[in-house]
Amino acid sequence: MALKETLTNDLKDAMRQRDTVKRDTIRLLLSAIGYEEKARRTDALDDDDVTQVLSKQAQQRRDSIEAYQKGQRPDLVAKEEAELAIVVQYLPQPLNADEIKTIVQSAIADLNATGPQDMGKVMGRVMPQVRARADGKQVSALVNQTLRSL
Repeated sequence: MALKETLTNDLKDAMRQRDTVKRDTIRLLLSAIGYEEKARRTDALDDDDVTQVLSKQAQQRRDSIEAYQKGQRPDLVAKEEAELAIVVQYLPQPLNADEIKTIVQSAIADLNATGPQDMGKVMGRVMPQVRARADGKQVSALVNQTLRSL
C-alpha cells in the first residue's frame, strides 16, 4: 500500500477513535503532501517523494522543539513532541552512527577525497543514500570530522 494511502486510512482510524492529536497531525502531513503535489504539478507523489515531505515535516518539528525549549514553553514542546512521534512512525528506520560512518567512509574512498575542500562532493554522494534516515546536521558533522582527520 502506498504511503499516502496509509496516511489516509490512518486519518480515518484516528477520526473514528477521536484521537485529535493524531488526526490533526495526519491532516497537516496530507496537506503538506498536497502542496508538494501542486508545486510539482502532478497528481500523485511516489513513496520516495512522500518520505521526503514527511522528513521535512519531522525536521520542522525538531526545530520547533528546540526553539520552544529556548523560549521556555514546555506546553508547546510537549505538543510538538507528540506530533513528531506520529510523523516518525511513517518514516523509514533511522540509521545508527556506525551505519552512517560506513557510508561516509565509503563515499570518501570512492571519491578519493583528501580533505575539507572535498566536503561538497562527499555530501553530494552521501545525502541521497541517507535521505530521511539520518539528520543532515549529524551527517555533515561526521563528514567534516572525517575529512579533517585525513
